[in-house]
Amino acid sequence: MNLNGSLNNLNGEVKRYLPILKWLPQYKRKNLAPDLIAGLTVGVMLVPQGMAYAMLAGMPLVNGLYAATIPLLIYALFGTSPKVAIGPVALDSMLVSSGLIALAIPVTDHYIELAVLLALMVGVLQVIMGVLQLGFLVNFLSQPVIRGFTSAAALIISLSQLRHLIGVELPRSQFFFSQLPDVWKGLPDTHLPTLWLGLGGIAIIVAIKKIRRSIPGPLIAVVLATVLVYTLDLEEMGISIVGTVPGGPPPFSPPKFSLESFLDLLPTAGTIALVGFMELISIAKSLQARDRDHELDANQELLALGLSNISASFFRAFPVNASFSRSAINADSGSKTPLSSIFTAIFILLTLLFLTPLFYHLPKAILASMIIVSVLGLIEFRAAARLWKMDKLDFFSLLATFAATLSLGIAIGIGVGVGLSLLGVIYRSVKPHIAVMGRLPDTRFYRNVLRFPEAEDRPDILVLRFDAQMYYANIGFFRAKLWEEIHRKGPSLKLVVLNSESIHYLDSMAVTALQEIIAELEAQGIQFYMAAVIGPVRDILTRTGLMEKMGVTMQFMHVYEAVQHWDGEKESAHPAGAQTNESKR
Repeated sequence: MNLNGSLNNLNGEVKRYLPILKWLPQYKRKNLAPDLIAGLTVGVMLVPQGMAYAMLAGMPLVNGLYAATIPLLIYALFGTSPKVAIGPVALDSMLVSSGLIALAIPVTDHYIELAVLLALMVGVLQVIMGVLQLGFLVNFLSQPVIRGFTSAAALIISLSQLRHLIGVELPRSQFFFSQLPDVWKGLPDTHLPTLWLGLGGIAIIVAIKKIRRSIPGPLIAVVLATVLVYTLDLEEMGISIVGTVPGGPPPFSPPKFSLESFLDLLPTAGTIALVGFMELISIAKSLQARDRDHELDANQELLALGLSNISASFFRAFPVNASFSRSAINADSGSKTPLSSIFTAIFILLTLLFLTPLFYHLPKAILASMIIVSVLGLIEFRAAARLWKMDKLDFFSLLATFAATLSLGIAIGIGVGVGLSLLGVIYRSVKPHIAVMGRLPDTRFYRNVLRFPEAEDRPDILVLRFDAQMYYANIGFFRAKLWEEIHRKGPSLKLVVLNSESIHYLDSMAVTALQEIIAELEAQGIQFYMAAVIGPVRDILTRTGLMEKMGVTMQFMHVYEAVQHWDGEKESAHPAGAQTNESKR
């Protein structure tokens, strides 16, 4: 019995870390056709995108196809989302380029070795985070900060592709404002045939996307442009083409490690690891919310993404991540299981084996147009407008991250964003919401008097609700707010009730401060009650002796009971018929 139980537990743990063992034995034949169609549809889109993002990352185009094979197979083994499509993406490719541009010349052997090592480092970091259950760290990157960062990165990426769109060689840079003068100087030398070809590619991709998202607009643009260049011999007119794309399967080659390179790449690796997981989990959660046909494990997703990046490094690829556009198409095409990703990888592998000669006449302007269309969708103008109305602090976080990324570069921009996210958490923790409460007429309910003007705010009673844990960083704010409200009430105040339903923790400094506050109030003839104290806080109050000292005044289930008790005590002190100072007035 115990042996069977142990084996069952072991089997459960293995399936938890290798989800393919859950869905593959239960695979239904009716899902084969939808998975095959989805896999091929994504593969058709991924072929041109893989090459385009390799160009953006400063890598040979074939390495973009390498990044779309083995990593997809690994994710299918370890991932928990059947809809997510892994592979090269625009933002990660730009992060690779911005992190390596100062260390090596793009497309050179040294640059490729650094990119491959970077993929390994990103993967190892993500695996460590997954094993240690550190998926929660992504919560420290707020959505406004991510939107500000991605919007600025989209502009930097778009500007970096103008060199291919106008047919003029321009200096590479990750700084938006330093690129602008170079672009301005290069505009008079624009190669018009290249420009018209690139704009035509943009028009085709955008138009097809509006007609139907599942139609592979980028591939259609690639085919049309390649045929046009080949039949009209546009290469002779000065249009730049990709040339020979090596064929064959991804070569197995362990990454070359050196301590110097490791230290140089560590900041970039950390950025890609964190931002990559943020993108993955956002995409996976949005797809899960839409279909609700699978369970999502954030830490397992982090592990799966990390293993995918590690595998990429052993097959000459750069860091990979989830693609929102390809994941959406995967879902729209009917993907039922991760088998669709396996079909995609097989399609890319067949392309590497047999179809790479067809890309010889592919113009680079078309690849640039694909990148520009893809990243411009990341710019969040509407989100900024909504934040201005909803939350000014979040709006300024978005704006500051956007400005920092544009002016200081992508790496520093995301650092500023992380810093702002942490400052936002700290600010809201240090200055949480505090409400003065009053009783709604003819009820037992107490509500915020600012939101419910009809609520009775008695002059002799102050009811406060503190909406956060109470600890050393915010106890001073609570004390200041408390005395502000006490002074507002004036000498008629006789009772303070702290509604504690939103307080989930007290540290030692908070307990000490409460003891001091109680003593200060008693010295002024004011009673202090606590109502709706939750279990963990009661435990703390009991261990510190404050619960025993205060007795019943800390054991009221509701504010109404506390006030009733106070009124009863007051009546006991002044029996009916006795004249008090108040009645004499």
